[in-house]
Amino acid sequence: MSLRPLFVTQVYEASLAGEKAFADFNSELQEACQMLAQEDLAGRAWCREKGYGGYTSYASLNDLPQRASVFGQLKSKLDRHTARFAEGLHLDLGGRRLKLDSLWVNILKPGASHSGHIHPHSVLSGTVYVATPPGASALRLEDPRLPMMMAAPSRTAEAPEPEQTFVYLQPDPGTVFMWESWLRHEVPANQAKTPRISISFNYA
Repeated sequence: MSLRPLFVTQVYEASLAGEKAFADFNSELQEACQMLAQEDLAGRAWCREKGYGGYTSYASLNDLPQRASVFGQLKSKLDRHTARFAEGLHLDLGGRRLKLDSLWVNILKPGASHSGHIHPHSVLSGTVYVATPPGASALRLEDPRLPMMMAAPSRTAEAPEPEQTFVYLQPDPGTVFMWESWLRHEVPANQAKTPRISISFNYA
């Protein structure tokens, strides 16, 4: 007897932390994120209205790479990682390249979370992590077959990671996680004593 894995869901994982001058780059990113949280009045108003526990520029700013050079540098790095992931997925792009569609800051306060969701109208989505203090929440990914499992029993606790219904990925500063945009994901409650800072993105 043999088991044959089919329709595998790939998740891309890399790190910027090994790059030259990463500490300075990451510190500049963190300062830029915190500056936006103070100055983006429209974003803060949106967060209050929607009950977002912290700050996100998701609904208010769509020009971060032009707004601050450090975000432009980040875009260049993400462009390279996205090209590698697309190649690894064997996506037929007809000779074209995926293009950054949106880039936004997330500052999640202690106790705050971000419920399960997908990113419609995009091909690849992901997050790069800037500040992950002790207790900061992981990224939780959900088996995309879950809505179709019907009467399927739950998986055993010792099931290997590819067979689990939910997988938790714990990032460090500089970690880049990327996945196909239809993959449902969420951020559980932040158990850290200080904010968890990340920058999310979509490529179309």
